[in-house]
Amino acid sequence: MFLIKATILFLALTVANAHMLLKNPPSFGFPGNKLSTKPDVDLNAPISKAQFPCKGYHKDPERGAGKSVATWAAGSAQTFSVSGGAPHGGGSCQVSLSYDNGQTFKVIKSFIGNCPAPDREYSFPVPRDAASGAAIFAWTWYNKIGNRELYMGCAAVTITNGGSGLGSSFPKIFVANIGEQCTTVPNAVLEFPNPGAVVERSGEVASKPEGAGCLLFRAFGFDR
Repeated sequence: MFLIKATILFLALTVANAHMLLKNPPSFGFPGNKLSTKPDVDLNAPISKAQFPCKGYHKDPERGAGKSVATWAAGSAQTFSVSGGAPHGGGSCQVSLSYDNGQTFKVIKSFIGNCPAPDREYSFPVPRDAASGAAIFAWTWYNKIGNRELYMGCAAVTITNGGSGLGSSFPKIFVANIGEQCTTVPNAVLEFPNPGAVVERSGEVASKPEGAGCLLFRAFGFDR
């Protein structure tokens, strides 16, 4: 049994070098997540529309669903990091919080350009308005180079000393490249249509997404 688990872990870590995935806080299904009993050897792959959000792992206890891996106070400064060996020229990322088990996500910071970069910690504020309780932290990434894809990693977290909740000033997570008639521009950094109030820019020239679906409300998030 030990040999089998060790082999699975080795394969997972090996595959993880192919793309990029959320390392800290450890995402659902991540080999380094001690609360996940079923690591995903393909966790770093882009997700499809059917897998949005979180590859469905936010509802899978074996992947760590419902098992908090971090406790953050509202108003505090926190960091996240990713791992892997193929950042595809970087791109743009968003970090978001969900309080309804993945039905909706509210953006708390957008990174336009130079995201992700291997072995780098990215800082973000936990809004003072964030409510106390269980939440899902999500990292989404649109790569600059390569196929038009969406990468997503999610982790269970706990918010303390919270406020009244994330209101309308926090935009919904941006969603493209998964059949929503909205795609990002090849070989370009994505300019999020609604990045929110907290934005970090690399200085790279950014391009807005293309397609009729980008003008629709649903392109800013799945309102399920």
